[in-house]
Amino acid sequence: MLDPSQIATQRRQPILNVPTVITVLAAVMLAIQLVRDWVDPDTGIEILALFAFIPARFDPSILAEGVLPGGTGADVWTFVTYAFLHGGWSHVGLNLLWMLAFGSPVARRFGTLRFLAFFVVTVAAGAGLHLVTHEGELVPMIGASAAVSGCMAAAIRFMFASEGHVRWQPDMMSASVRYPAPPLTVVLRDRRVIGFVGVWFLINIGFGLLGPAGLTDGSIAWEAHIGGFLVGLLMFPLFDPVRHYPDEPRLSGRYRG
Repeated sequence: MLDPSQIATQRRQPILNVPTVITVLAAVMLAIQLVRDWVDPDTGIEILALFAFIPARFDPSILAEGVLPGGTGADVWTFVTYAFLHGGWSHVGLNLLWMLAFGSPVARRFGTLRFLAFFVVTVAAGAGLHLVTHEGELVPMIGASAAVSGCMAAAIRFMFASEGHVRWQPDMMSASVRYPAPPLTVVLRDRRVIGFVGVWFLINIGFGLLGPAGLTDGSIAWEAHIGGFLVGLLMFPLFDPVRHYPDEPRLSGRYRG
């Protein structure tokens, strides 16, 4: 049973408690999509050429220097800026829904600065793997899916962290943002994690295998998803600020209610 003070605290909790950094990122992506819909087609192409990730930019045998705008600076910033561009409202909406679900707990755990650094690293990793697998390609890559994939991977590193440390409570999953994450070798022994990772990889590899056959949308940058996911999974400890167990007593055996 919850005491009156706990009930009052829960009643004061907003229905959607979204971290500010997630709200700001979402607002920026939506605003950019609005601008791209508003400008003329030529300007839209210029925006893609300047900020989308185009593998051919890095192959002088395909594109001579100066053909694409931005020069050396664009060689660097497009590893990140492509994540803020999307192919349409359904594309940006889907990415933001997944970021809301998986990015919110990661942002609460990391804090704003760490989360922004994590966002940059995962989208850059996605672009890097896309570059390796699409060398010299002229088709631009856009979308925040690599960052979303990184957030999914980061979330499974700690989403069950509070189990075995506190009594069962309705918000135990959200409370896990306060608990130290177990080592990756331990996480990957959890059947829930194995199932999630297995299904996730099957879906993304399926896009890669079925796309050339015309059975799925071949424009899906599934390699970028995998790049963001792997970096989020493996580099999670570098961003994680939680180092010590809270003061709650650790319970042995089954959870007690």
